[in-house]
Amino acid sequence: MANYDVIIIGGGPGGYVCAIRCAQLGLKTACIEGRGALGGTCLNVGCMPSKALLHASHQLHEAETNFAKMGLKGKSPSVDWKQMLAYKDEVVEGNTKGIEFLFKKNKVDWIQGWGTIPGAGKVKVGDEVHEAKNIIIATGSEPASLPGVEVDENVVVTSTGALELNKIPKKLVVIGAGVIGLELGSVYSRLGAEVTVIEYLDVVTPGMDGEVQKTFQRILKKQGLNFIMGAAVQKTEATKTKAKVTYKLRKDDSEHTIDADTVLVATGRKPYTDGLGLDALGVEMTKRGQINVGADWQTNVPGIYAIGDVIEGPMLAHKAEDEGMAVAEQVAGKHGHVNYGVIPGVIYTAPEVANVGATEEILKEQGHNYKVGKFMFMGNGRAKANFAAEGFVKILADKDTDRILGAHIIGPAAGDLIHEICVAMEFGASAEDLALTCHAHPTYSEAVREAALACGDGPIHS
Repeated sequence: MANYDVIIIGGGPGGYVCAIRCAQLGLKTACIEGRGALGGTCLNVGCMPSKALLHASHQLHEAETNFAKMGLKGKSPSVDWKQMLAYKDEVVEGNTKGIEFLFKKNKVDWIQGWGTIPGAGKVKVGDEVHEAKNIIIATGSEPASLPGVEVDENVVVTSTGALELNKIPKKLVVIGAGVIGLELGSVYSRLGAEVTVIEYLDVVTPGMDGEVQKTFQRILKKQGLNFIMGAAVQKTEATKTKAKVTYKLRKDDSEHTIDADTVLVATGRKPYTDGLGLDALGVEMTKRGQINVGADWQTNVPGIYAIGDVIEGPMLAHKAEDEGMAVAEQVAGKHGHVNYGVIPGVIYTAPEVANVGATEEILKEQGHNYKVGKFMFMGNGRAKANFAAEGFVKILADKDTDRILGAHIIGPAAGDLIHEICVAMEFGASAEDLALTCHAHPTYSEAVREAALACGDGPIHS
C-alpha cells in the first residue's frame, strides 16, 4: 500500500494531463489505467487513430483528384489496407509511449489495473488498496447503445471496431450524422466504400451553426456520401458477413430496409462510471448519468473530484485536459479555471469544420443584438491554389460593442484557424481588433481577417 497526495483514475487526456500537472506542482501522484496503454479512448481507439486514417485517405483523394492538375502524372496509388492499419497503429504506439516517458520524467506512478473506490481516501486496484488525500475520477466515456442494435464489433461496429475492420466494406451504413460518424464515413468513402448515413434529425452535426450544417452536408454529398435524414433506426440484423438495417421515416412513419457489409453505430457516447463504487459512496449523479460536481470539480463527497466526459459539458479531449490542469491547481491550493465559453470544436473531415462560442441560433434565441461577418474561401488566393476553396469563415459579434461572440469555419485548416479567434475571445477582443491585425499573405488565415473586416465596412477580396 502506498500513500499519495493525488490518485487519478483513468489515463486518458484528462487523467494523464492532470497527473503530470499535479506532479509539476509538487504533489505525490499516481494514475490508474487498466487498458495496458496510456492515452485512453482518444489516443488508442479514438482521436489519434481516426486522424491517421483521415490523413492517409485524404492523401489518396488528392492523388486521385488533384495531382494531375498540378502536373504530377502517373498511376494513382493502390490501397494496401493492412499497411494503412499498421501505419495507424504506429501513430498510436508513438503517442502512448510518449505519455509513458512523460510519466517517468515527472515521477508519476502508473498503477496498471482497474480502480474502485471502497471509501473516501482509498482506491483499490486488484488486491491492493492505495490511500490518497485526493481522488480524481477521469474514466471517460463509452459508445452509447441503441435499442434493437446489437454491436458485435465485426459486422455491426462502434468507432472502435471501425478502426480495425478486416477489409474495406463495399457498403457501409453509418447510424448517426455526428462528428464520429461523418469522420469515419468520409474515410471509407475515400477508400471506395458506398457510404449511407442515417440520421434521426433533419440536420447533420446537431448543435452546430445552421448555415455550416447545410454547407457541410452539401459538400459531403458532392464527395459521394448518401444521407437518409429524419429516420429512426428500428433494428439491425447481422449474419457473419452482412447486415440489414431497418428504419422508419419520421415524416410518414414508413418502414424501409438497407443492406450493408458493415454498420457503424455512431449515436454518441455516455459516461463510463461502472465499477467505481460511486453508489455505495453516495456520490451524486445527474439524470443523464454524469457525476455531479461543483465549480471546483469536487463531488458531494469531500476529496473526490471528477473531470472530462464523466461530468457535464462537451465530450472533448481538450475540455478534459483543461479541467485536468485546473483541478490539479485546485488540489495544490491554487486557483484553477476553465473558460467554458471558449472551448473549440473541430471535425477533421476535408474540408475541416470548426466552431467556438455562440451560434446564430443561440443568439437569436437569446434576443442578442449581433452582426455577422462572413468571407468565402473562394476569395482566398492560397485556398484556390491548393484546390481547397470550398467553405467560409463566419464571425459573430455584438452589434453595439463589436465584441466577438462566436465563430464558425468550414474550409481548409479550420481546426487550426479557429484558435486565433479563441485567443481573441479569451482577451475579450472586438472584430475590429482582428481586422486591424496584419496577417501574412498568402495564408488561409487571411480569410479570418476578411471575415472580421466584414463585421465592419466590408472585406477587401469579396
